[in-house]
Amino acid sequence: MRIISGIHKGKVFSAPKNLPTRPTTDFAKEGLFNVIINEFDIDDLTVLDLFTGTGNITFEFASREAKSILCVEQNFNCINHIKKTIRTFGFNQIVVFKNDVFKYLKKNTQSFDLIFADPPYDISNYIDIPDLVFEKNILNENGWLIIEHDKHTNFETHPNFYQQRKYGNVNFSIFKNLSI
Repeated sequence: MRIISGIHKGKVFSAPKNLPTRPTTDFAKEGLFNVIINEFDIDDLTVLDLFTGTGNITFEFASREAKSILCVEQNFNCINHIKKTIRTFGFNQIVVFKNDVFKYLKKNTQSFDLIFADPPYDISNYIDIPDLVFEKNILNENGWLIIEHDKHTNFETHPNFYQQRKYGNVNFSIFKNLSI
């Protein structure tokens, strides 16, 4: 994996092979960040990265100097890898929180400008993430929730669905508070 842009542009990092992850491809990550930078000033963003895995998306936000990034990950080996990479790159705006994402969302009271979720495709309840985010009101005004998912998942009927982007086999559904 590599960091595409920002202060660590072009730097490569690798995750241990034993991590139960499916990192976002560089092609999809580059496409997604092109969309994000046309909507937001990344250095002003507070970001929540759910199911952080290898930290691929978190490290891209950090390299682009996002204000703060909170990672929620349950796997101990993933957390150790993320913390090691944070130290390697000297990222000081990242906080790693070990927790089940759904328990975290139900108890969280902090709000964010951008929430990114890359859940394992084999857990069926990830389709509940938009409802949890909007019920708990944890997305700031004009903020986005982005969920990476497979081609078989369709969020278009959700009341807060905004748009979908496809990059090869990677799909991103974007949500925002459309009632404002």
